[in-house]
Amino acid sequence: MYEQTKNGAAYECKHKTTPENSGRRRALAALGALAGTSLAARAPAEAAGCNAPLEMRRVLTGRDPSGKSVVASVSPAPSIINFSTMPGLAFWEMYATHGTPSLTGREEDPIPSLTRMVPQAGETRFFLIQFPPRPPEGWQPTAEWYEAAVKEWDEKTPGFVFEKGDYWMHTTDTVDYDVVLRGEIILELDDGKTVHLRQGDCVVQNGTRHRWFNPLDEPCLMAVVMVGGLRKPG
Repeated sequence: MYEQTKNGAAYECKHKTTPENSGRRRALAALGALAGTSLAARAPAEAAGCNAPLEMRRVLTGRDPSGKSVVASVSPAPSIINFSTMPGLAFWEMYATHGTPSLTGREEDPIPSLTRMVPQAGETRFFLIQFPPRPPEGWQPTAEWYEAAVKEWDEKTPGFVFEKGDYWMHTTDTVDYDVVLRGEIILELDDGKTVHLRQGDCVVQNGTRHRWFNPLDEPCLMAVVMVGGLRKPG
């Protein structure tokens, strides 16, 4: 038996309130409080702006021999990736599929054997990512730092390829479903235009070149599902 504590979270709604969106806002706020409050549980201490850390849990369901649906496991996130070059950045790898899922209800956990963060065609990845707070005012990245940071990305998240001549710009052959759970994030695309995303906002990335910026002095938490695709010209 597992007990879940329900914590409230302040959320200011500037739009017209209806019973439907009021319930949605409360659900998002609760999710942000449970999933996003101080998610630097195993991230470097520099990811400030957090209270006592909460452990990220993953619930897996399955089926017993009679075919009845059951809770197969409740455990901490099976894999947490931190970065020495970017304190506060963290990935919680939650699940992955390879090809068409068989849906037997007795699948093995795919994360321990996962060798590639970015899915190939027909595969999926599900993870949460915490972006650290914005850098201190006046801080400028150096070529040496960026080279070291990209090298660490390559080693820890195979499949992500960042451009050398344009900080943090990257493209993957995937459709990405991105949802902001806590904080705010800025998305920039090829035309230089930006979109400011807040809690509850979502993005569908159709294999497009982009980068992210955290505009706040607190971490931003996003949930991401990546679906591997095949890039075609046109």
